[in-house]
Amino acid sequence: MTDVYSSTTAPNPKSSWFTVPSANLDTVRCGVKVMEVLLSFVAFILEEVVSSCISCSSLYFFEFVSCTAFLFTLLLLILLSTTLQNRVGITCWPRLDFLYTAVITLLFLISSIVFSTNSNTTMEKSAVAFGFLATVMFFADLVLFLKKNGFPFKKDGTPESSNGAPAMADAQPETERLNTPNQ
Repeated sequence: MTDVYSSTTAPNPKSSWFTVPSANLDTVRCGVKVMEVLLSFVAFILEEVVSSCISCSSLYFFEFVSCTAFLFTLLLLILLSTTLQNRVGITCWPRLDFLYTAVITLLFLISSIVFSTNSNTTMEKSAVAFGFLATVMFFADLVLFLKKNGFPFKKDGTPESSNGAPAMADAQPETERLNTPNQ
């Protein structure tokens, strides 16, 4: 008789702090984000090695974009691939991820184009090449995001579902109390 009433849940072993794949980041996109971090870091380092510049404003813009892309993508990767995403207090991770990646893709493309028109040395051309490679990776990240999740900003104004079922806009809250104590 005790076999029928045995426990149905197993104890949860010590959970890992690394949570890939998760609801916000799958394994492929995690690899793409790692490549984004590496390529933007190499572009930043190669730009920093440039000792003299013809048009320093394009160099400084490229420096700003590559450094920003490296630091913020690394931060986003750490947050999305660990349990820290639950502790930060942000609930709209897909929107934040999509918007950030789209803006950095555009900025990296513009800064690489502008810097490529003013690059003469090998170091400058190498930095531009890594800038374009990073741009391609950020664009690939956007495509993978859209394929998996779709566009994160809904235009129809309906509330998003929190449990997989469509949310009902005109649903009334429950008013009946459950398990009221007897007096």
